[in-house]
Amino acid sequence: MHANIILEDTTLRDGEQAPGVALSAEKKLKVFDALLGAGAKWLEAGIAAMGGEEVKALHQMLERKDEATIVGWNRGVRSDLETTLGLGFRAIHIGLPTSSVHLKHSVGKDRSWLLQAASDIIKVAKDKGVFVSISAEDVGRTEIGFLQEYASHVADAGADRIRLSDTIGMLDPKGYASRVTAVKEAAEIDVQCHCHNDYGLAVANTLAGLEAGARYFHVCVNAMGERAGMPDLAQMVLALRDFHKVDVGIDTTKLWNLSRTLSDATGQGFPPWQPIVGDNVFAHESGIHVNGVIRSGKTFEPIDPIDVGGHRRLVLGKHSGRATLKYHLEQSGVTVNDDLLQGCLDSVRAVSIATGSEVSVERLKEIYSDAERQSLPEGVH
Repeated sequence: MHANIILEDTTLRDGEQAPGVALSAEKKLKVFDALLGAGAKWLEAGIAAMGGEEVKALHQMLERKDEATIVGWNRGVRSDLETTLGLGFRAIHIGLPTSSVHLKHSVGKDRSWLLQAASDIIKVAKDKGVFVSISAEDVGRTEIGFLQEYASHVADAGADRIRLSDTIGMLDPKGYASRVTAVKEAAEIDVQCHCHNDYGLAVANTLAGLEAGARYFHVCVNAMGERAGMPDLAQMVLALRDFHKVDVGIDTTKLWNLSRTLSDATGQGFPPWQPIVGDNVFAHESGIHVNGVIRSGKTFEPIDPIDVGGHRRLVLGKHSGRATLKYHLEQSGVTVNDDLLQGCLDSVRAVSIATGSEVSVERLKEIYSDAERQSLPEGVH
């Protein structure tokens, strides 16, 4: 892998483009603050050409541009770029398609137009002395030969980085890595991974791209993004740290709260089994699992919950065992009679099945108290 891998978060740009998500300036800034607080040093902040509330948020973000590299996104249109540069961005991205499908059906242009437009707009940006990133959009359907020609062209024009956008998430790890390799062979330019998750391969493709020589990569908090989303920030940070010994500068203890900050801002939840940050990740119900976890979390947890700002839960429900009941009762200060646990367990399972959910500790204490009363000799209360 590249010696200096750089995480760039695009929650506030590509993430917010998820259907049904619309952040006010206030909410956008809360997420921005949380990202900076977690250690993000590169952030794609939004689209200045949208105007209005978006520009209001961008103005306030740029007040902190000495704390992180804040990237402004633009279509391959000069007016977009001039608006972004006018706000004071020091880094910009230019979105341009390279596949025949997108050139024909999305922008109605040909390859000659693309090459000229790319060099023209790169010059405008470089004349202002800013960092320039430019896309090869729909890279999965771009012929390798033309991708190499385009990469060489934008590098010669002065671009600092090329973003290989698997726009419809159609590549597998081998296919994505081959695109990165092809670009590295053709041009002296940094490569950024931008992988969509339509086949559930965004994280795997990004890791493959980084192993093939890419330097930058995109993530979103909670894997948010268009359609099936983007590579999840938490998953990428932990995968790079634990499998590749790469530290990208994120404070992992902030991951849990960062996830919930975004969820609160967007009103969009995520599955309880979402890796790293989901409510079930450190929750255990099965009796065998709980027995092990009570002795050592390492038995059934590959990640320490404290490491990511999470917490362990031992759930009472249909699959619980007696050890779980005893643990919760003793934690509540109850002196437990082991002879009563099987009857209590039967009651806990019945309640869980009837309600279709977990059973609270308070309900368990009531069940145990009832069992204690019923175990007393007649006339003793």
